[in-house]
Amino acid sequence: MRASVGRAGDAASLPAGSARTVRQYVGYLRVEKGLRPATCEAYARDLEQFAEQLEKRSGLLLTATEDDVRSFVGHLRSNGVDARSIARKLSCLRGFFRWLLLDKKIERDPTVTVETPATWKVLPKSLAESEMVEVLERAAAAARTPDTAAGAAQVVAIALRDHAILELLYAGGLRVGEVVTLRVEDLHLDVARALVRGKGDKERIVPLGRSAVGALTEYLQRGRPALLGGRMQPVLFLSVHGKALTRGWVWEMVRRTAGSEHKVSPHMLRHSCATHMVEHGADLRTVQRLLGHADIATTQVYTHVAMEHLKRVHRAHHPRAKRREAAGGREPGTANSAAAVPAVRE
Repeated sequence: MRASVGRAGDAASLPAGSARTVRQYVGYLRVEKGLRPATCEAYARDLEQFAEQLEKRSGLLLTATEDDVRSFVGHLRSNGVDARSIARKLSCLRGFFRWLLLDKKIERDPTVTVETPATWKVLPKSLAESEMVEVLERAAAAARTPDTAAGAAQVVAIALRDHAILELLYAGGLRVGEVVTLRVEDLHLDVARALVRGKGDKERIVPLGRSAVGALTEYLQRGRPALLGGRMQPVLFLSVHGKALTRGWVWEMVRRTAGSEHKVSPHMLRHSCATHMVEHGADLRTVQRLLGHADIATTQVYTHVAMEHLKRVHRAHHPRAKRREAAGGREPGTANSAAAVPAVRE
């Protein structure tokens, strides 16, 4: 007997036992862990994909072995799935089998000895500071359009909203899901901060700079009332129909506003926020708290940025580095001849 996993697994059907187990796990993630619906659906799809591979090997979720997990990872690699995506799927399996183990539905976790692929070798893409300034100034210019023509009030309101979203994404390093669920009461502009609910419904305080506070203030005063149209709506950012924006809509808005030449996404603005902070001397613990990373290991991707910043500062300020630069990369006193004896390093 086979059964559909449900909303998150419409692409295929699974044996009834596996489908029921996935549904129970997704319910646990949603109710007890407080994960967002989109995250729960992504986990369900990963589990369904794994269950399909198991079925080809005549296996089931509750009887999966370490070889089954390794075979799944190998299948993903052979189909060109990048290491970052494989690591995410493997993380999903680890959580799933840990849950089964704690619930005494299995006796051994088959993911314990499976190594996670090396990830984040390539630094997440971010915009240069000059490019970021260009994007924000373009959005600000659109928001300054005079409200004169008939029907222009809504156009200006949309521009003010888009500018506020871009400033918030960059100033606070918010995830797109955090932006669309932000409520008016979560803003505390008098002290330049916002209360953000992240993954697992964990709350964190995000400080906001002067530009972000200004853009949000303008939106609240002149933009949001025009979009609200007298309706009752607690969500901060609204569509032209007075409803909450979707994640996909924000992605499209960011890409459209930034220009096709940059191929910008909301997540790229988040990475730009962290990258620029580290380049200006912020420590990783501070960046971790700002971004809402549960584990410092996730934030350590920005160590590469910190090292490049450290090298630049060293070259600019360390006396020995300055002397080497003046000598064309050689220690002072080193002859130009190839037969010259290298200077003794201290």
